[in-house]
Amino acid sequence: MKRMLSGVKPTGRLTLGNYIGAIRQFIQYQDEYEMFIFIANMHAITIPCDPKQLRQNSKDMIALYLALGLDPEKTTLFLQSDLPQHTELGWIMTCHSYMGELQRMTQYKDKTAKGEAGITAGLFTYPALMAADILMYDADYVPVGVDQKQHVELARDLAERFNHRYGDTFVVPEPIVQKVGAKIMSLQNPTKKMSKSEDNPKATIDLLDEPNVARKKIMSAVTDSLGVIRYDVENQPGIANLLTILSALNNEAIEGIVKRYEGKGYGELKKEVGQTVFDFLSDLQEKYRAIIASSIMDDALREGSEKAGKIAYKKVAKVKRKLGLSVVK
Repeated sequence: MKRMLSGVKPTGRLTLGNYIGAIRQFIQYQDEYEMFIFIANMHAITIPCDPKQLRQNSKDMIALYLALGLDPEKTTLFLQSDLPQHTELGWIMTCHSYMGELQRMTQYKDKTAKGEAGITAGLFTYPALMAADILMYDADYVPVGVDQKQHVELARDLAERFNHRYGDTFVVPEPIVQKVGAKIMSLQNPTKKMSKSEDNPKATIDLLDEPNVARKKIMSAVTDSLGVIRYDVENQPGIANLLTILSALNNEAIEGIVKRYEGKGYGELKKEVGQTVFDFLSDLQEKYRAIIASSIMDDALREGSEKAGKIAYKKVAKVKRKLGLSVVK
């Protein structure tokens, strides 16, 4: 079975967009691949963050992944910071990265272009740590959004560079870009992606929002004045976004929804989407609370860290031997 790996950074709360755009696919992939999913909390500290909030975000993320259907029997789930081999291999990958490669990475490039102050060395070098995260487990595939594809490309370059210099060591991973249409947009600015770092609370539905609050957000979502329900991303992005949400949560084709709404108004569509989101969140949060109150999360992390740790230990030991860092055979 081919191996797939994904990491999620615990900055901000998970949104409905995160679920529809990524997590839903992970749940499906765990039946097709040997899945490794980790909470990338070492990446979160490239910018200042509150320790209590980081800890809470990490716990919420793990519990939500489990509540959404991630099965510890099928998926290896773990905290990045529990395995020191990640930062050890990250340093080795940093030493094999070129300045020009890291300067081209999106986050650093965007922040320097804006003239932001206080950019850390960690923000500059974290793509090398991300490459280590991927290469550690010989992942065949890494599911990414279009804006993250360059990180997998760097991991590929580093794997090939290392293999060429020291002999076959790493699997060269392939990126899997999410399907078109999986992107959920802001409810207040539907030309912009829904983000967990969004400033306007009405624009985003958090998975831990009160269901009634989420329903109100749907009812106040920005649409247009055309008055016709069509899936037209360019001319009717707000309506297209609502149709995408409804389609994803109901497993109903968008074409069928549009046909059902011939001659009907936006209010009726919002009402159905709002109720669907309400029901989805109510069910999810009931499962989330049960997981938080049990030992399920602790057990999953312990077992995941043990399994991932054995692989990570062997991989780093092999890399050290290749580099001459080990003097004992």
